[in-house]
Amino acid sequence: MKRRIAFLPQLFSKRLFIVIISCGLLTSASAKSELSTAQHIAGKMGVGWNLGNTLEAIGGEAAWGGGHTSQKLIDSVKAAGFNTVRLPVSWFIHSDTVTSVIDKEWIARVKEIVDYCFKDDMYVIINMHWDKGWLENRVNKANQDIVNKRQRAYWTQIANYFKGYDEHLLFAGANEPGVHDSIQMSVLLSYHQTFIDAVRATGGNNSSRTLIFQGPSTDVENTYKLMKTLPKDIIADHLMAEVHYYTPYQFCLMENDADWGKKFYYWGKGNHSTTDAAHNATWGEESDVEKYFGKMKEQFVDKGIPVILGEFGAGKRKLSSPSDQVLNNASVESYYKCVVKSAVSKGLIPICWDVPGWLFNRNTGAILDRGIIKSVNQGAKDASVSFVQY
Repeated sequence: MKRRIAFLPQLFSKRLFIVIISCGLLTSASAKSELSTAQHIAGKMGVGWNLGNTLEAIGGEAAWGGGHTSQKLIDSVKAAGFNTVRLPVSWFIHSDTVTSVIDKEWIARVKEIVDYCFKDDMYVIINMHWDKGWLENRVNKANQDIVNKRQRAYWTQIANYFKGYDEHLLFAGANEPGVHDSIQMSVLLSYHQTFIDAVRATGGNNSSRTLIFQGPSTDVENTYKLMKTLPKDIIADHLMAEVHYYTPYQFCLMENDADWGKKFYYWGKGNHSTTDAAHNATWGEESDVEKYFGKMKEQFVDKGIPVILGEFGAGKRKLSSPSDQVLNNASVESYYKCVVKSAVSKGLIPICWDVPGWLFNRNTGAILDRGIIKSVNQGAKDASVSFVQY
């Protein structure tokens, strides 16, 4: 080896030798700088939690009861078994709405919370949330140009600001874009393409950062039906898809009985009421969870595209006789366990929706609903994912 090194100057000038060595080091550094694939990252994200009704709140971080997010809260989320935090963020209301320049103090505050998560070695998703609907409510030809212009401006700024962060940080281009037909779908694809192109153009780690695009309305069936074409990327295997899951609506979100149907209080095998049968779930139970998530596995996961279940959840209702509070609590916990188990087993990353006063005390970090947390962890365990037992 020494003999060969000593012989090199006889063949090349010192200057050429230095250039060759430098190029080799640059090539090596370039190779090392490429971040892991989406598939690799998906395998490490585990189960996730949303900092909901906070950074996306119209009026500021504390406007919807979220208070001032602290390291203590994120530490508690990590200790409870979550390995991913999704940050729903508003940008439009924190920018000049003409020039689309983001407020410096706002993006710095988002960075602080990202850093809380990084301190706990968690994965973090920054998204473009509802934000007065500047994108979500304007997926149409009439607004396509102005939305794409704003989308490019925001993501160029965000991507440049967070360029130095490693693969634990992921970007999501939208939240729940309102799309119901093929024409709107084509417009949405342009928004996704603008997002991807803007991030990639900033270079550095953003050249290979995992990016997340959303299905139409992030609805499983709409996505399965309408999303036949995907946005393009300059690098392979660094995209994820996103859908949300609040099914059945009557159990997860419905607040009042309607003339077409009643709220569901009871969900899942062994949890139906014999005395309050009018509020038993009649659809959307275990077999439907398997069916819907199976569609996402077929459409994306089996083709090498991991899927983020960016939001899901169902709240425990406050019931009084003759309704059964205990049975409702058991139904909700069964729901979380089933959704997490089915999602993880099919390659979907489930991320619980949470709002102030629901799963965690936002001031102290204390767990407010151990039953749901335990169910999430049990579902993850049943799908062979690490968990914390309570």
